[in-house]
Amino acid sequence: MSIPEFLLEVSIVVIAVVSLLTNLSVLLCFTQSADLRSHVPGIFILNLSFSNVLLTVVNMPATFFGVAKSANPFGDLFCQVVSFSETFLTTNAMLSMAALSMDRWIAVVFPLSYSSKMRYRDALVIVAYSWLQSLTFSLTQLLMDWGGYSHTYASCTVHLDNWSQLAAYATFTVLFHCSSFALCLIVLCFAYLKVLRVARSHCKRIDVITVQTLLLLVDIHPSVKERCLAEQKKRKQRATKKICIFIGSFILCFSPYVITRLVELLPSVHIPRYWGIAAKCLSYAKTSSDPFVYCLLRQQYRKVLVSIISRVLRKDQYSLSVHSTSSTLDTTDDNCIARIT
Repeated sequence: MSIPEFLLEVSIVVIAVVSLLTNLSVLLCFTQSADLRSHVPGIFILNLSFSNVLLTVVNMPATFFGVAKSANPFGDLFCQVVSFSETFLTTNAMLSMAALSMDRWIAVVFPLSYSSKMRYRDALVIVAYSWLQSLTFSLTQLLMDWGGYSHTYASCTVHLDNWSQLAAYATFTVLFHCSSFALCLIVLCFAYLKVLRVARSHCKRIDVITVQTLLLLVDIHPSVKERCLAEQKKRKQRATKKICIFIGSFILCFSPYVITRLVELLPSVHIPRYWGIAAKCLSYAKTSSDPFVYCLLRQQYRKVLVSIISRVLRKDQYSLSVHSTSSTLDTTDDNCIARIT
């Protein structure tokens, strides 16, 4: 085994473990919190987390064994199933991210009419469309027999064996990435840039009120004024940083893989195997970053996680105390019996 292959295998294992733990934590938060379940964006987050968990359980192990064996680790039938699931789950995850961005845009730009513009019924319709589009491309791939093991990516994915179908396959690939990656990127950029614009306008209003207040308070200490101005600057940077994380993580994780899949359609281009696997691993990394980007760094989810952990620790402490008490009683009984005998 070469060093690059070893590093790629380790990367897949680390990504899979982190993705499984974080996405299951998000699902656990929803099962334990009625407040999280009551919010409409929770439907999109659940859809995204389920897709990430299934992608982690089904596709990442197949890619790991593909890298380790440098060949199809399973039979052709199972490889078709894995390829089908990758197309479906990846598309569904991307569309869920786009739905979350649109929900945030409506909540920030139209806060007074949000409850009428984004209801549970509307969210379920969006999720149904996401499933329909994902099924359309994955079933097309299955019916055209375009799923199989690719040596370039060491995984079961969209793959063409019969080059006589190159024109149809190229059309399918371009449409697939345009309707998933490109569409979602446009929606993310539009929604979050609008959100950033509104957030900056709110910050300007707050800054004007703060400056006017500071001018009226002539006796205020200079250090207090400096702290207020510093807080204003942090508020602006915080909004920009969040938007950059939302859009930047999407581009960083998916664009190398998508560009590689489009470039390989050119007959004269040969994609190096290590680059193909690395691009695949980078797309897998999005599953482990999504829980942090959308959920676990927010205060609501942190509170639920802390309460779950504290309940588990209390149960452990209670069981330990009960075991310790029973052990003490058993020891006392044994000593009494020994004295009697």
